[in-house]
Amino acid sequence: MSHNTFGHLFRVTTWGESHGPAIGCVVDGCPPLIPLTESDIQCFMDKRKPGQSRFTTQRREPDEVKILSGVMVDEDGVQKTTGTPISLMVENTDQRSKDYSEIKDRYRPGHADFTYMEKYGIRDYRGGGRSSARETAMRVAAGAVARKILSGMTIRGALVQVGTEKIDRANWNWAEVDNNPFFSPDAKAANHWADYLDDIRKKGSSVGAVIEVVAEGVPVGLGAPLYGKLDTDLAAAMMSINAVKGVEIGNGFDAAALTGEENADEIRIGGNGQPVFLSNNSGGILGGISNGDPLVVRFAVKPTSSILTERKSITRHGEEVDVMTKGRHDPCVGIRAVPVGEAMMACVLADHLLRHRGQVG
Repeated sequence: MSHNTFGHLFRVTTWGESHGPAIGCVVDGCPPLIPLTESDIQCFMDKRKPGQSRFTTQRREPDEVKILSGVMVDEDGVQKTTGTPISLMVENTDQRSKDYSEIKDRYRPGHADFTYMEKYGIRDYRGGGRSSARETAMRVAAGAVARKILSGMTIRGALVQVGTEKIDRANWNWAEVDNNPFFSPDAKAANHWADYLDDIRKKGSSVGAVIEVVAEGVPVGLGAPLYGKLDTDLAAAMMSINAVKGVEIGNGFDAAALTGEENADEIRIGGNGQPVFLSNNSGGILGGISNGDPLVVRFAVKPTSSILTERKSITRHGEEVDVMTKGRHDPCVGIRAVPVGEAMMACVLADHLLRHRGQVG
């Protein structure tokens, strides 16, 4: 077991720290002969990178990805995967470690400072090191590689709630997601969130969010009973994202308030002679196995713990102190979690697709 690796056949290992010279990942298990260039990855990196609006951290990172291994140009001039490990790297260019010097010995409430120090006896106070959301950039890079395996599948994410403010699902339009800085499918909600988050930001505070990720075109049969369930791996993948505190699939927690008649997805034969589910309360997964309907996963992200309001805490020497975290932080870290959720969905589906082929051909 590795603490920095996830996946079985499609395996991703990330490395690097928030304030180190670079971050990177190694993608192992990608099939050969798949066209792959840096531009295939960069378009997804650009969706996650910081400093794109006043609603995210103002750290300026170009997040330009470099492919160091695992590809070569064939006789037709097309760069393709070779089946060997694909190593990807992004240089850090805008670290301000001095912003964190005051909390070198102080535990920031809501952060991993206390637990890291207690467990390892050392912690990287410069932005959190490995616990920083900076690490998620490489998950997005790996997710871009995973998408190349998922022919015919579409993975899209959206922000559906910011703090107490939810979208109106009647206004859902996927085309709107790229038209606002919140990845909101509801244009009206996005306009409201701008004022809402401006107020939160000016107060030096933060709020949480809920992200929904949907995968369409998923074939029937991905996943396995019990310990290889597709929803088990999806839940673990989303839960591994920084600041995530809850994951639900399909109706999720709302299913607890339904009757069996309301919740069970009825089935009929469609015009093409294939089974058709009349609803999708299951979120596209039955018994841990995909049923051909869209996969629907939502996850809740807590408020950014780094805020400009003093909070009660202690030092590593046992002294009681009040802590205010300086630096550049997201008033709602959930905004940039949208492309990360998409990437984790892609990695899990790529892994399960390869496992499915390995078992049933």
